[in-house]
This record gives sequence, structure tokens and C-alpha cells, in this order.
Amino acid sequence: RDVPGDWSSDVCSSDLAGASTNSFIVRENTMKTVSTLLVIALLATAIIGIVIATGSYNFAADEPHWSVTEKIIGTARHRSIDLRAKHIPVPNDLDDPQRIGRGAEHYQAMCVGCHLAPGIEESELREGMYPQPPALAEHGIHDPKGAYWVIKHGIKMSGMPAWGKSHDEQSLWDMVALLSALPSLSENDWQALLDDSGTAPAGQGHGGAGHHH
Repeated sequence: RDVPGDWSSDVCSSDLAGASTNSFIVRENTMKTVSTLLVIALLATAIIGIVIATGSYNFAADEPHWSVTEKIIGTARHRSIDLRAKHIPVPNDLDDPQRIGRGAEHYQAMCVGCHLAPGIEESELREGMYPQPPALAEHGIHDPKGAYWVIKHGIKMSGMPAWGKSHDEQSLWDMVALLSALPSLSENDWQALLDDSGTAPAGQGHGGAGHHH
């Protein structure tokens, strides 16, 4: 029973009413946010469905992706590779000349047509590819783990094969070793590596003749 003049019950009742009102406002705002996100998701799905159904998106290799599509794919690709490669142990002998020599043999047979080599500026195969493969003779690699993962598993819808299906671990790491050294090699260095391994001259491996300096 309330005591006449006792203000404590009035304060409690006021606090409860305020808390109830705040809770209602929070729930209402949450519902509005969820509803807005659902509408956006439905609209996005509808737009994507229309684009797919009408064939509006051009998949031709000679027309680049929309810039937003390219950014989304690029970000997703890098994050995916980083996540899966971060715990891969790296051999401590990637600077071994024998490894680099074996890697040159594999690279000449499988990679020159797309990724070029010292003394080869372009190839007919690479000119028509999209996305265009990186010129590894110029840029090399920045992360041996990521390079190994890409060489082994390939990249979907990019033209990059999964060489792990046909090559053992040593061969894959030999290619990583070569890529680590490739930007520092001159055209003469490259030809010397090929001569030592007995492989075809640059531009005559898989991928067609290249355009030389």
C-alpha cells in the first residue's frame, strides 16, 4: 500500500514507463532497418534476375567488366587467396639455383604464353585474354604462399589452370622460386637458364610465339 506523500512509487512507475517506451522505440527502429534491408535485397535480386534473364551483361572477353563488378571480384579473389594461403609453410631454399633452373623449365613450357618472360613483350594468346594475366617477368610475386596456392589451385574463370593436378609439390615450389627471381633476370640470364635445362628458346613454348625486343 502506497504511503501518502511517498514519492518513491511514482518514480519507479515513471522509470518503468520510460524503459518500456525506449524498448518500443528500439524494436520499431530495428524492424524498420530490417524491412529496409529486405527491400534493398529484393530489389538487387530482381535487378540481377532481369540482367541474367535478358542477357544484358556482356561476357565477351574484349569488353571489360563494369568497374564495380571488377572491384568486387578483385577484392573477393584477394581475400580468398590470402585466407587459404596464410598457413602454408614456405621452403627455405627458394633461392637455390637448381630450384630456379627447374622452375624455368616448367615456366617456359606452361607460362610464357600468358605471363611473358625476359625479352618477350607480348604474345598473341595474352593479347586476347581478359582479365589479362600479370606480366610476371616485370612484376614478379610479392607473397610466395599466395603464388604457390594460385599455381596449385588455379583461379576460376580467369584462364589460370590448377597445375597441382599434374605437378608434384617440388615442381610447384620450383615455379615459385623462379617467379621470385624472374624480375631480376635479364634476357641473357633467361636464355642461359633455358640452355642449361635444355628447353626450347623463349617464345616457342606453350602459348605460341612471343613478340621479342
